[in-house]
Amino acid sequence: MSQLRDKVAVVTGGTSGIGLAITKRFVAEGAFVFITALSEKDREEASKLFADNVMAIVCDVSQVDDLAHFFDAVNTAKGRIDVLVANAGVAKQAKLDDITEDHFDWIFGINARGVLFTAQKALPLMREGGSMILLGSLSGANGEENLSVYAATKAVVSSYAQSWSRELAHRGIRVNTLSPGPTDTSIMNNLPEEDRRALTERTPLKRMGRPEEIAAAALFLASQESSYVTGQELKVNGGLVSA
Repeated sequence: MSQLRDKVAVVTGGTSGIGLAITKRFVAEGAFVFITALSEKDREEASKLFADNVMAIVCDVSQVDDLAHFFDAVNTAKGRIDVLVANAGVAKQAKLDDITEDHFDWIFGINARGVLFTAQKALPLMREGGSMILLGSLSGANGEENLSVYAATKAVVSSYAQSWSRELAHRGIRVNTLSPGPTDTSIMNNLPEEDRRALTERTPLKRMGRPEEIAAAALFLASQESSYVTGQELKVNGGLVSA
């Protein structure tokens, strides 16, 4: 398989979960992939998984200086980007009564601020006809009990894609949102078991998604198979229409 042969991709948060699955799939399809890692330990562990076709760089996407350093490294090594996957994100439950400024700033800093400045810093390196994929969530449209801050950031991400798809159309850059439903990752593992069971029960396919299934959808949006798709939200959620 070689749908991304000789392409250069960036996957933020590419050391675990959905980001790692996307990285693996892109590499299998012929891409060279740059990934962000939150710590040196994460960088080292991710580097062990791949040969010479992945470069992991420590970068906190909520910090603009980190992003500038990261994309300087991308420019030095490859000088271009064909596919950008803004995947890095965090979630933590908190009832409205319990939301603090730190909770709000942490989640918005990574999920909303981080996505915006990731796209901005990547833009000078994006090739005409490239693809930006922003990771959304089912909760961005429907909200979710005890996850209101997280859900709000994912609504922001969807709005970014709508705006940027128009703004960048003159360069042939496609911008889409990829919105997974409940997926078997560490974020979901942090939920109480009863919440996980309830989500599975409400999903028509009666199971969690696998990260590899989300990666397959990302490949579609990254490749020329989706050359006439922009400004859209691709939901990969097992048929679940409400969280």
